[in-house]
Amino acid sequence: MRMSTKAQYAVRAMVNLDLHSAGLPVALKDISRREDISQAYLEQLFVKMRRGKIVQSVRGPGGGYLLARPAEEIRIDEIIDSVEESLVPVSCMEQKNGCQCDEQCVTHNVWQGLGERIRQFLASITLADLTAEARVKLQSNS
Repeated sequence: MRMSTKAQYAVRAMVNLDLHSAGLPVALKDISRREDISQAYLEQLFVKMRRGKIVQSVRGPGGGYLLARPAEEIRIDEIIDSVEESLVPVSCMEQKNGCQCDEQCVTHNVWQGLGERIRQFLASITLADLTAEARVKLQSNS
């Protein structure tokens, strides 16, 4: 199973935002440069994260993005959900009614359990956790 670039980039950008904001808005061009992610792509992701109430935008000179709430309250699964990524391991699990087989397939419980564990794992990690790890890594590289 592989997470999409949308999910990866959204999480990386959020860590970068948290690392560099210090309570002030951060411009997407700065995140783009530091993370080597296209600014246009980041704009798409941040619009979705703003709708998901994960970030808020500040217009005008010195504008950019801020966290909508403390990093300790933002879970990684929320970030991924906000950019419309599915956290299910197989496509048939995306259906509202589950697997569309006439009878439930024999592997249904395996995929359902895996999906639940992935979600639980990602929900157990906050943006603050990842930012703390990033700070340690930056300090050790200095």
